[in-house]
Amino acid sequence: MEYCFKPIGVIHTPILEPQGAPIQAARSELTGTVEVFPEYAAGLEGLEDFSHVYLLYVFHRAGPGAELQVKPFLDDRLHGLFATRYPRRPNPLGLSIVRLEGRQGSRLTFRGADMLDGTPLLDIKPYIPEFDVFSVSQQGWYQDRAHP
Repeated sequence: MEYCFKPIGVIHTPILEPQGAPIQAARSELTGTVEVFPEYAAGLEGLEDFSHVYLLYVFHRAGPGAELQVKPFLDDRLHGLFATRYPRRPNPLGLSIVRLEGRQGSRLTFRGADMLDGTPLLDIKPYIPEFDVFSVSQQGWYQDRAHP
C-alpha cells in the first residue's frame, strides 16, 4: 500500500545547505518561518497559545537510496538506520520540536530551525508535556558514545 502526502505549507530558514546545519532543533537558536497555504490557515486557530510545536516535514534534499547501516553525526560507528536520526530514510520524513515565537495570519515564526530553506511542511502538532515528556531508562548507542 502506498500513501501520498500533500504539503500544507513551506518552511523558510537561513539554512541553505545541509553542511553546517544544526544537528537537532534543541541545539539551534536559528529562527525560521512557516508559511501555511491559505486553504489550511483556519487550522492554525489557537496554535499561538502553545509555546512549542512539532513540525513534520519532508527531507526534500536528502537524496535517494537509504542505507540500512549508517554513521550518525554524533558517532563514528555504524548503527542501524532506525536507531539513528539520519536524514536519508526509506520515507524521508523529518520531525522537529520548535519554540513558537508568534503567529500572523497563516505565517508562524519559530526558534530552533534545523531544516533547510524551502522544506515542504506536512503537518503541525502542539507539544504537550503531559503527553510528550518521558523519563527514559535507555538511550542506546547515544549514551555509550565517546564524548568529544
